Amino acid sequence: MNVKKKFFKVLSSTVIAAALLGPNVSFAERGPNPTGGTNLSTEAFLNYDELVKKLNQLEQVSKGKVKVEVAGQTNQGRSIHKVTVGHGDKVVLIQSEIHGNEKTGTVALLNILENLGQSNSPEVKKMLDELTIVAIPMMNVDGSELDRRGNEMTWSEVVGKFPQLSNVKPAWNYYTTPRSGDDYASKPGFDVNRDFNPNLNYVPKPQDFPGASEKPGWFITPESQTVRDIYKGLKSKFGKVDVFIDLHHQGFPYIEGTDDRVTMSISGKFVANPSTPAGAKYAEYADNFKYDFSRQLTLTAYNALQAKGNSVFTNISLYDQSIDLPGTALGTFALNGSGTVLFEVSGQTQNFGQKEKGQLVKTVETGLMGIINGVTDGSVHNLNPSDYENIPESSSTPGI
Repeated sequence: MNVKKKFFKVLSSTVIAAALLGPNVSFAERGPNPTGGTNLSTEAFLNYDELVKKLNQLEQVSKGKVKVEVAGQTNQGRSIHKVTVGHGDKVVLIQSEIHGNEKTGTVALLNILENLGQSNSPEVKKMLDELTIVAIPMMNVDGSELDRRGNEMTWSEVVGKFPQLSNVKPAWNYYTTPRSGDDYASKPGFDVNRDFNPNLNYVPKPQDFPGASEKPGWFITPESQTVRDIYKGLKSKFGKVDVFIDLHHQGFPYIEGTDDRVTMSISGKFVANPSTPAGAKYAEYADNFKYDFSRQLTLTAYNALQAKGNSVFTNISLYDQSIDLPGTALGTFALNGSGTVLFEVSGQTQNFGQKEKGQLVKTVETGLMGIINGVTDGSVHNLNPSDYENIPESSSTPGI
């Protein structure tokens, strides 16, 4: 048994002892559980029209503290919104629903924006003086309306915008067959989170198609182009984007070495370190790569959730640390110098519907506010990046 596993074996025993001494905690309360094959209603989550209405309300009620702009259009012509609060020099960019069936992040973002826009507390004033927080809620609006992972866009539409691709095989992340119960045959689309490229000025080249999961993307979808343009605009104005956070959902893993379901996985690693042999292909980005800062940011989220005590909010694991995905938003922005953090809530929203919404949204909110607080007061920089390695990993099977 390695040191890490030994540490969490002891921690698991401590938790069990605490449970015996304290209130009785059922397994169902120890983390999310899948519901089986039945999809549940997602009506408790916002649709596009409700999002637009909510954003307008936030702007009005905040009396200008929250600024809402249309940053771009989806392929189906819906608006992608950029929401800004704060006027500080430290830039925090947060995105939700790049996959349209991963909805808790949008609710959490709106709750935080509402609080920051209406509160007059000294703590919030300090945050807004120190930070410029930019949110992109429901980024993949077309996918969200269909409650599915991909957007709605045909390869012929791509070729119409990029004629140089007329004779190449469609991108590997182009969906045209049924996937997770969703119909891509009549409404094809792309996994937008594989359409990013560390070269923010990249123009699609025929020789780069169809590509692969471990290779950069192309900015062929209007959704990824919009996020890229927001990022570039912030870099132009502030010189950098200090933090980028992407809010996702995953399957149903366990905390390594335990029989506890994971409530959320987190990570600060998405591509190989450019300063290592494995990351030599990214050498041109080495000077700006901030892996230690990404680990510190991830730790602030983890510590904020652990402070909740013996509850589902402490069932937090590290997401897969072996991935190397430059075509994701996180991989691309990490290589461009941002501290980056992934949130992966367990289960797609159709696996829980309204049942677990409050718990899962609160988990995201708590982690996000941990990062926002840590960046505001600078305490994030006091954390030891190597402590990141002590966060338990995910496991596909239970077992103490």
